[in-house]
Amino acid sequence: MVFLVIGKTSERYLSEGMAQFEGRLKHYSPYETIVVPDVKAAGKRSAEVVKDLESQAFQKHFQAGDWIILLDEKGKQYHSKGFAQQLQKWMNGGPKRLVFVVGGAFGFSRGMYERANAMLSMSEMTTSHQLIRVVFLEQLYRAFTILNNEPYHND
Repeated sequence: MVFLVIGKTSERYLSEGMAQFEGRLKHYSPYETIVVPDVKAAGKRSAEVVKDLESQAFQKHFQAGDWIILLDEKGKQYHSKGFAQQLQKWMNGGPKRLVFVVGGAFGFSRGMYERANAMLSMSEMTTSHQLIRVVFLEQLYRAFTILNNEPYHND
């Protein structure tokens, strides 16, 4: 399982939260966070150019057999148990890796949408591309505890 993000996490509290859940996730599945360097906006690049450059940077980390899931406001929303069930379906589908991708401030390029196998929305509300990292990792951890009948998730 891979979590692919653009740019370093700038706030310490977010990095600490990510580290906490990354450590927990490794108990359930091989897990890796890959940080793609920020695309510099030198020369006042348009949002479309920035998204295309980010897409090129992301694509370098994709492998044959990957199942690409974009975290995107246009994606499907789930309650926690529903996400756990969907995660199980994705894993049972036999991909080499599940790759969850968080884009930059402008979102994704058309090419990324075309390459994606699925899109996941964490909320209808707009959330910072850095804060969503911790929120997603917590939900991913929660999904694994649900799948393993562990007491983390309360109904």
